[in-house]
Amino acid sequence: MSDFLIRFWGVRGSLPCPGAATKRYGGNTPCIEVRCGDRLVILDAGTGIREFGAALDQQGSPIDADLFLTHCHYDHVIGIPFFSPFFQPQHRFRMWAGNLLPDFRLKEVMQSMMSEPLFPIGIDTFRADIDYRDFKAGETVKLCESVTVRTVPLNHPGGATGYRIDYRGRSFSYITDDEWRRSKPDPQLIAIAKGTDLLIYDTPYTEAEIGAKKGWGHSTWRDGVDFAKAAEAKTLCLFHHAPEHDDDAIDVLLAQARAVHPSTIAAVEGDVIRL
Repeated sequence: MSDFLIRFWGVRGSLPCPGAATKRYGGNTPCIEVRCGDRLVILDAGTGIREFGAALDQQGSPIDADLFLTHCHYDHVIGIPFFSPFFQPQHRFRMWAGNLLPDFRLKEVMQSMMSEPLFPIGIDTFRADIDYRDFKAGETVKLCESVTVRTVPLNHPGGATGYRIDYRGRSFSYITDDEWRRSKPDPQLIAIAKGTDLLIYDTPYTEAEIGAKKGWGHSTWRDGVDFAKAAEAKTLCLFHHAPEHDDDAIDVLLAQARAVHPSTIAAVEGDVIRL
């Protein structure tokens, strides 16, 4: 059976928070490496993508990969100017975004982010072959015969896109920056995670904190458990850890979640999951 591998390069939300208090779970913002056999898919381009780029450089071979962004808030794209493979002509990438149309285009957003006075160099300094692709969340992208990416719109300010990747009878869902609709859960959201082997979900806040965060587009571990149960997901992974939560605080959240849903884990920078 071909490898289906998920590796965490960044697991924090909002902004990076390096330091002694966050070294166990990690302080980089979202980036996930997905290997479907020989196919490389990257999910989000937060600060974690810088170290991922350095690891890819060590491989020395040409890269052909797809980078799917949940959305373009800074914590999910801030690593793009520091992703070294983008500056090397032997590589080829397709960069996807599903929440920008009709008001924006991905290439224009990237040009704006990497321009004065925000940044000293533009996307024209990239030497890799980068194809910027816009779509509308809800569409399905067939990457090849064995890899299918299903998408869903999320409940987040400005919009965001959730993903499910299916590969040779296995699947995982990456749903981050979503505010769980407690009174009326979104059936599209449940459907895209239905029966998935791994559900990575946005769970930065505690039940005590969420009241003051209404409308911010985020959820709690309790929401994640409710989602996982509704979708009958095999494993729930807590993700997008709040920067104000140190490692000990995440330990507590994980313990609380496991007390009611034993098949729960928490995303840890550097960890690898094989499905």
